[in-house]
Amino acid sequence: MPEAGGARSARFLRTTGQHAAIEPDAFTDGAFVLSIGGAEQSHVNLAHPEEIFYEYLRRIGHVVDLAAPEGEPIAALHLGAGALTLARYIQASRPGSVQYAVELERELLDYVLQQLPLPDGTNLHTIIGDARDALAELDPDLQFDVVILDIFSGPEAPAHIACTEFYEEARARLTAGGVLIVNVGDEPGLTLVRSQVAAMRRAMTDVAAFAETGMFAGRYPGNIILAGTQTAWPGGWTAELTARGPHPAKVLAGVDLDRLDG
Repeated sequence: MPEAGGARSARFLRTTGQHAAIEPDAFTDGAFVLSIGGAEQSHVNLAHPEEIFYEYLRRIGHVVDLAAPEGEPIAALHLGAGALTLARYIQASRPGSVQYAVELERELLDYVLQQLPLPDGTNLHTIIGDARDALAELDPDLQFDVVILDIFSGPEAPAHIACTEFYEEARARLTAGGVLIVNVGDEPGLTLVRSQVAAMRRAMTDVAAFAETGMFAGRYPGNIILAGTQTAWPGGWTAELTARGPHPAKVLAGVDLDRLDG
C-alpha cells in the first residue's frame, strides 16, 4: 500500500478518460486521499476506518447507524464505490456484514483495492457495471438493509438513475425495514435535490433530507443526503441525526420537506 510521504501513484480510467491518484493525507498518519481528474473524491483512514473525514459521508454513516441495532451485521449495497470509505466503516462498526459494491470504472476499483486494502474479514462482493443494470442483474433473492447511492453530481446526474422507476427498483431490493440512502451533490438553487425528493417520494413511503443547515437555503453548492424509508419517518431519527452532526446539522421531513419537493 502507499506509504505516508511516499510517491504519488496514479491510474488511467478508460471509461471516463481521466486519471485517478491516491496520495497520503499530509495531516493524518495512515490516511489517504483519492482524486479523480485532479478533484478530491474520497478519503480513507486505513488505521481508523470508523473515522470518516468528509462530512456528507459521515452523515450517510449516521443514517446507516440507525438502520439496525448498534453493532449488528447488515447487508449493504453500495452503488458507486469510490474508495470504499463506507464499506470500510460498515465493516468496522458492524463486523460480519455482507456488502456488495457496484462501480462503473473497473480500473478505479482495482486500483483502490490494490493501493488501499480492505480491513481483514471484510465480506465485499464487487460488480463492474452501470448501477441500474447491476441492480437488475443481482440474484433475485438478495435483500439489503441499506442501499446507498453515491453517484449524483448536479446537472450531470444520469437520467436513467435519477428517476422514480430506479428508486422503485431499489426499494424492491430492501428488507422490510431497509433504508434507501442517496447522496445528491447539487449546485445553488438545488434543482437536482428538488427533483430527487419528488422522485423518491413517489417510490418510498417516506423521505427525509439531512445536511449542513445552510445547504437548505440553496445559495451554494454542496451535498444533501436523502433517506427513504418504507414506513413513516421515525421521529426519533430526526433528533438523533441532528445531534450526531456534523454541526450545524438539519433534518427536513414531512411538511418541512415540502418546499424541496419538485
